Amino acid sequence: MRYVNGMRGSAVAVVVASAALAVAGCQPGGGGADAADGGVPPSGAVGSAASSTPGAPKPGSSASGPSTPSASRPGSSSPAASAPPSSAPAPGGSAATCSAGSLKATARQAAVRPAGTGTGAAVVEFTNVGGRTCVLKGHPTVAGAGNGSPEMNVPLTIKPTGAAAPVKVAPGGKAWVKLTFVQVQGEADGYCVSGSAPVVYPTMVVRLPGSGAHQVALDDGQFAECDDTVTVTAVSAMRPS
Repeated sequence: MRYVNGMRGSAVAVVVASAALAVAGCQPGGGGADAADGGVPPSGAVGSAASSTPGAPKPGSSASGPSTPSASRPGSSSPAASAPPSSAPAPGGSAATCSAGSLKATARQAAVRPAGTGTGAAVVEFTNVGGRTCVLKGHPTVAGAGNGSPEMNVPLTIKPTGAAAPVKVAPGGKAWVKLTFVQVQGEADGYCVSGSAPVVYPTMVVRLPGSGAHQVALDDGQFAECDDTVTVTAVSAMRPS
């Protein structure tokens, strides 16, 4: 009996000791299989856990995730997308003033002119020979070209008539001004009512505001006038008579 009781006591002691070891292994910092290497799982286990966890950052990536461009955020807009192209024309823009090189000027005697033996009146025609629509405006200045040479100009006194307004001239289009001179009277060399001597110019130099000077000759004669005075109309889109 004593031996049996001793065996029972030894068995109970072994069970108690085993239970104590199991409890100790479950406590924080307690021993166990992982405690031998400091409780840190193998690096392969970390990688597989991270890759299998939804939303977990991949190795080597930022924990906060990739940055999102401001243009893709709801409610935001990219300045480059909202600005108009630099090459877009400005709204309400107007055509530029015709350059001298974009115009061809010709002249002919007007059908309606003062009575006399001089030129009386001439119509100067401007044709847009450029590739773009441009604008002519204002009243011209006029000078007689002595001996047909512009450098020997004799400026005439201008008497403007009519309101000036910009005239758009498309490529191939035309605009006009009319020049009315103080008429030479009589026959042969004629005379001027004022008593001054008549003057004859082979060509005239007509200058438009911002559009340069243009030397023109009549298609059927020369410019004969008195008093070096001329009445000029503003540029018109209508051909004067």
